[in-house]
Amino acid sequence: METNIYESNLADKKNRDQIYLSMKRITDSAGSLIGLILLIPLFLLIAVMIKLEDPKGPVFFKQLRVGRNEKTFYMFKFRSMVYNAEDMLEQLLAQNEVSGAMFKMKNDPRVTQIGRFIRKTSLDELPQLWNVLKGEMSMVGPRPALPREVEEYSLYDKQRLGVTPGCTGLWQISGRSNLGFKEMVELDLKYIQDRTYWYDIKIIFKTIRVLFGTKDAF
Repeated sequence: METNIYESNLADKKNRDQIYLSMKRITDSAGSLIGLILLIPLFLLIAVMIKLEDPKGPVFFKQLRVGRNEKTFYMFKFRSMVYNAEDMLEQLLAQNEVSGAMFKMKNDPRVTQIGRFIRKTSLDELPQLWNVLKGEMSMVGPRPALPREVEEYSLYDKQRLGVTPGCTGLWQISGRSNLGFKEMVELDLKYIQDRTYWYDIKIIFKTIRVLFGTKDAF
């Protein structure tokens, strides 16, 4: 009898998870498509500003990231740094201002003036709606990691790679760049354990509240 109850509960949980993931994907697809269409004027404005300040580089910056089950994909952003920023990274690694397998530097000399604005307002993240539409990312989930970061992950850390990465999550609404790597992992694992459709909606609304003028983005 106890086995039957356990199997029944397991089946119920599996059904709930499938319903949740289906609703999440529908919301992601519809939301990203509508967002991409409505934001075309803003995209054009940001593109012009980027090219006026640093005409050598492209408008969009694509970077290899690690997604669900360690599958890699190219994540898109508006370029917020000088065109040769990746070449300069090695010289700046010693000045990393967060702990663990991440690189963050508050006064990063590679960031352009328009780049500082779109980073502070998170407008540089808007092209990731394309990744969401393609199913490589979700609106809510752990941030996609860089391959060089994942190389330093422990088995415990890799648990955060078990779900589709997101544009926003508990990290973004809980301190963002002021938090270290360990804190980010703990928040991601808490989200994975507790996630529901309405929990995702709550995180999205909290993200909107802190999006513009946040002091924690750099």
